Amino acid sequence: MERGRGKSGSSLLAVAAAAVMVAAMAASGGEAGAGLSPDHYRRTCPGVESIVRSAVARKVRETVVTVPATLRLFFHDCFVEGCDASVMIATRGRDAEKDAPDNMSLAGDGFDMVVRAKKAVEKRCPGVVSCADILALAARDVVAMSSGPHWTVELGRLDGLISKAGRVAGRLPGPDMHVKDLAAMFAKNNLTLLDMVALSGAHTVGFAHCTRFTDRLYRRGGVDPSYNPAYAQQLMAACPRDVGPTIAVNMDPITPVSFDNTYYANLAGGLGLFTSDQALYADGASRPAVTGFAKNQTRFFEAFKDAMVKLGRVGVKAGRHGEIRRDCTAFNT
Repeated sequence: MERGRGKSGSSLLAVAAAAVMVAAMAASGGEAGAGLSPDHYRRTCPGVESIVRSAVARKVRETVVTVPATLRLFFHDCFVEGCDASVMIATRGRDAEKDAPDNMSLAGDGFDMVVRAKKAVEKRCPGVVSCADILALAARDVVAMSSGPHWTVELGRLDGLISKAGRVAGRLPGPDMHVKDLAAMFAKNNLTLLDMVALSGAHTVGFAHCTRFTDRLYRRGGVDPSYNPAYAQQLMAACPRDVGPTIAVNMDPITPVSFDNTYYANLAGGLGLFTSDQALYADGASRPAVTGFAKNQTRFFEAFKDAMVKLGRVGVKAGRHGEIRRDCTAFNT
């Protein structure tokens, strides 16, 4: 794996980051993340965090899939139109963001969790709390409920007014991407290489469908040599050649339901499920962060918290660029 190094590579990432900051400012009517505050609902809905937390806890007790489903939903939402719950919109023509090929694998439990939490919040504080803020809170809560870190969530986002399937392609990381391209994509969202490695740690929970990685197992030249041989055999047993899209395996084969730093130790042992996972260890630019997180879970947790706060500031909507939806799955008008 190769990655641009030196002044030229850094300059390119800096230019990309600056460009997206300008775009985010234009979309939100001000500086990206401007107006967000942990105390945003202190007077209008002071119990919002406990209401959302209770709804999340009930859903997690029903199915542990809620944890990775909610995390992935938040990430996919923020990377496309910004953190504005545009991924929640459902249309009769199936041409909304959630209908794009890159979003078709989003688990329904994440959507259901946000809808439930919104209904609970509306009973207490009607017309006050955005779906975007509820999703941001829920993403924090599912991590904390899985033995992961807890952080302060900035609030005050509005829900977006645009949700188009055609605007998704090229904005989300793919399982076959390498570090250089991943880093450039994250830089466009004002996220650093360290943020990227930390956010990738979310793969310590959840699952992936076989169709997302079997090309590494059944290549013309044989199994991808970066796979641990025993792990490759395990994956081939679970995912036979030409398997359908319904079969899935754990992203972390060691501690699949615990939010911890095992994911990074797995990469050192050739247990990265996607090319984009294993590339983090193979590439010299990202390997120091991987090894550091593998050795020190506290260090990983602190970096993950910081990265999630920064992610939550991406493309925040304000003023006429957003609204507070009554129903998370539909625009008000």
